[in-house]
Amino acid sequence: MANPFIHVELDTTDLPKAREFYGKLFDWKLTTDASNQTYTMVEVGKGTGGGMMKHPQPGAPSMWLPYVEVGDVASVTRRARELGGTIAKDKTEVPGIGWFALLVDPTGAMLGLLEPKTR
Repeated sequence: MANPFIHVELDTTDLPKAREFYGKLFDWKLTTDASNQTYTMVEVGKGTGGGMMKHPQPGAPSMWLPYVEVGDVASVTRRARELGGTIAKDKTEVPGIGWFALLVDPTGAMLGLLEPKTR
């Protein structure tokens, strides 16, 4: 399938509470790097995994954000603008992972784009 959902991320107001809740609710494998206690990877087994982190925007509510895999974040963000979307976060590198951007569609829904680093 072209452009599958590749990652789903929880931006939460209370990361420890979210880890406890979702870990017990779904029996997901949650791993947090000892050197970076701000991000928790979520392994779900079958299906799309993701991550959890403290919401980067103070005062914003907790929310799940899906990411779609793309081959070129820059070209997709340009195309999104042409189609009436706005870019909430322009192309940004995630070391060792690839590049991401956040767009808002013309109806107000936010969606993440992820261009994985070629292995």
